[in-house]
This record gives sequence, structure tokens and C-alpha cells, in this order.
Amino acid sequence: FIQMLRSAKKRDVLQLLRRAPEETRPFLVEAAVATQSVASLAALSDFLDFSQEPKSLLEKFLYTAAFSPQPSGELLHLVLDKLDGKQLAPEIWETGIVAVGSLVGKLCQQKLCGLQVVERGVETILRGLRGAEEEPKVVISLLALGNARLPETIPTLLEHAEDGPTAVTTAATSALQRFPAPHISSKVKQVMRRIFHQKRKSYDKTCRLAAAEILLDNHPLPMDVINLLLATSEMETEVATFLLMKVQNSL
Repeated sequence: FIQMLRSAKKRDVLQLLRRAPEETRPFLVEAAVATQSVASLAALSDFLDFSQEPKSLLEKFLYTAAFSPQPSGELLHLVLDKLDGKQLAPEIWETGIVAVGSLVGKLCQQKLCGLQVVERGVETILRGLRGAEEEPKVVISLLALGNARLPETIPTLLEHAEDGPTAVTTAATSALQRFPAPHISSKVKQVMRRIFHQKRKSYDKTCRLAAAEILLDNHPLPMDVINLLLATSEMETEVATFLLMKVQNSL
């Protein structure tokens, strides 16, 4: 079916989407996204109305885009256009921003970070983060940055990891865990040490464990291992056991 769509014209794909029974539309939307031809994406652009379509169909479109193994710049462009400047249901905006992060990350893996649409995607996420007044919106933007895995966003993630409220610090440290070892610098490790050893304030155990994992999974220093082991004597049994197992695995 996808191969058939690849040779179809925009008007044929659009007609197919409009005339299809409601129960088959999610399948057709998924197939059109997977096709990623100019015609199918143009048809989706005309067909999908983010202010009117059922949420389930819009979420299907956004999830399919996010999980696309080798997305194109045109697909990211379509997602951004649909999110831009519209009054959206909160759950659609959240799914959309996380999808943008995923698309940006995959395009950069394909060495396409220099595309203008990728820069627009990053700016959209950062603008959402700067403008977020409610904690859940901050968390969603941090998850999107974790999906994107762009080195230039690490300082932003560190700031939220160290200074934010519980849900925010957890989301930021989880996002930092997704970065490969070359990007876990001495500065990142310094902040992770402060979080794990609670130098500035008290942190949730999930956040502390994420900080410990970052230290142990990225060329750990002997002193870090010793200090983590010493700290287990003051931790809950299950947390201490988890850390001891991590150290044993590292050894």
C-alpha cells in the first residue's frame, strides 16, 4: 500500500483520505506519513485540521511522525506548520512538541542538523520552554530536548536539573542520560555530583539515581565510585542495592 501511495498524486491521496470510512483513516494517515512523498505530505497538510479533527487521529499522525525511522525535513516542516500559532488541545501540543524533538534528533543522526527546518524545530522547543508557566509544560519541553539530544541544549538541561522542582529535575536528568559519553563533560559531572550528594538542596531519589548513573556510565573517576559507595550506607536498602549492582556491572 505504501509503494502504491509513493506513485500517487496529491489529489488522489487527498481524495482517499477524505472518502475513507472513519475507522480506516488512522491506517491511511499512518501509511501517508510512512510514504513521505511530496504528494502524500501535501495531501496530509490539506487534510489534517488541528482545530477540528478528532484527537485520536491527530495523535496517530504525531506518533507515527515521531517514530518514523528516517524522517525527512519535509515531515518535520509539516508537523511544525500544524503546531504553529494555533489554539491546540494541551495533549495535542504536548505530543506535538515531543514529536518535534524526536524528528530533530533523527534528522541530526542523518547529518541533517544544518537544515533550516531543524533550527526552527529547536527554537520551537526552546520557545515553549521559556514561555512555560506551568510545571507540566516545562517537563514536556525537557522531554523533547532529551529526544533531540543536541549538545548546545546541555547547559539548559543542567540548569533545570539542578534548580527546578522535583518533576522538572527528574525530567532534565533523564534527558541528560540520553546523551552519548563524548557529551558528558566535566561540567555535567560536577552538576551530577552536586545533585547526588545533595550539596545545594534535597533531591528526589529518582533524580539522584539518574545522576549516579550518569557518573557511573561515562568513564567514572575512582573517587566518584568511592563516594557513591560511601553514600549507600545512608540510603534506602533497594536504592543502595541498585547502586551496588551498577558498580559491580561497571567493574
